[in-house]
Amino acid sequence: MPNPTIRELAERHWLGEGDLVFADHPVVPILRRDAQEIDDGILYIKSVSSVTALDSGDGLVFLDTGGPYDADVVFEATRGWRPDAPMALAVFSHHHIDHVFGTARFEVEAAERGWPGPVVYGHELMASHFDRYERTRGWNAAINQRQFGLPVATFTWPGSWRRPDSTYSEALTLTRGELTIELHHARGETDDATWTWIPERRLVHPGDLFVYSVPNAGNPQKVQRYLSDWASALRTMAGLGAEVLVSGHGLPIFGADRIEQALTDTAELLDSLEDQTVELMNQGLSLDHVIHQVSIPAHLLDKPYLRPVYDHPQFLVRNVWRRFGGWYDGEPDNLLPAPRAEQASVWVELAGGVEVVVARALALAESGNLRLACHLVEAAVLAEPTSSEAHAARTRIYDQRADQQESSMARNILRHAARASEANQRDLAGDY
Repeated sequence: MPNPTIRELAERHWLGEGDLVFADHPVVPILRRDAQEIDDGILYIKSVSSVTALDSGDGLVFLDTGGPYDADVVFEATRGWRPDAPMALAVFSHHHIDHVFGTARFEVEAAERGWPGPVVYGHELMASHFDRYERTRGWNAAINQRQFGLPVATFTWPGSWRRPDSTYSEALTLTRGELTIELHHARGETDDATWTWIPERRLVHPGDLFVYSVPNAGNPQKVQRYLSDWASALRTMAGLGAEVLVSGHGLPIFGADRIEQALTDTAELLDSLEDQTVELMNQGLSLDHVIHQVSIPAHLLDKPYLRPVYDHPQFLVRNVWRRFGGWYDGEPDNLLPAPRAEQASVWVELAGGVEVVVARALALAESGNLRLACHLVEAAVLAEPTSSEAHAARTRIYDQRADQQESSMARNILRHAARASEANQRDLAGDY
């Protein structure tokens, strides 16, 4: 049986028939080596992120270009599709690693064939993020090792980045061949986001403003995200009448009615989580109360493009809190805390020792209360970091907790902790 086309897979996903938790997860390269023309003159590649190339009649226009691991795949797929059309321009939707590394081979080719090199466009704030990335290489290597389950021994963070040749502030309209390329700034997953509208093809490219899951608006290890600003941009896109949506992650959506629905539903989810959080903050409640009271509206939970398979709703609530309330969680003992290991030692001593705490943690896990079991086993490891008994229990409990997670971020971070305890460490990517 031949492999399904991208359009056929997209239809299955829209109907909720894809395995979006694992095999068809939005950040899994399910079609990386199966680039297809999804409409006349539009090539689509689904790797970790998506890469879209449009034939303008005067060179190729790229909407994102993939990560370092995609450079050869993108180049070879493009040359199989349009052997002699140069990459004329590329739009970087934002600064993340999986979107900005696909121009190098096209630039080498241009030099060899005497073509003008591609011009890269992006928002004016991108450079500051590349500066930040270069300053925090170790940190970014560690957090991505945890988030994606990457090998600690071999995964490193790039030391240099392809910066845009031309930047803009709020909006910019370009023309190339028969295409008009409208760039629009928004704050969402990043503060340098660009979404692109190409009216001649009725195509909208939201970048990571739409990722076929609960939006990546929380992410516990990364910088501030902007839910209500994000929702506003989605509603603007929803009003365009687009017939093709090529998202930053996940498969395309085809048809104006579906695109409008997906974008407005996502906007509603973001606005609801932010509004609920701010309402509770206005009552003076602590973060602990807030994260356990806010929830996704029930009528949005069954949407296949809004399942929490990547980010977790609680992470989004925490990001709203951070934006409007700062880092203080409202718990006075956390304002100027003692070291956590020192706290754990006292609590474990009061409980009667590590053996008692580990036994209780395992009993809680057996009864299904893995949330509380994680707290207890973490205290045991903090109090006695060389205890093989505590680490064995920690491995078991975190593996069980990871198995329950629909969110890949939560699942991978918990699994990383379990693998660390197999090596009698709290964390493999850093000295915790």
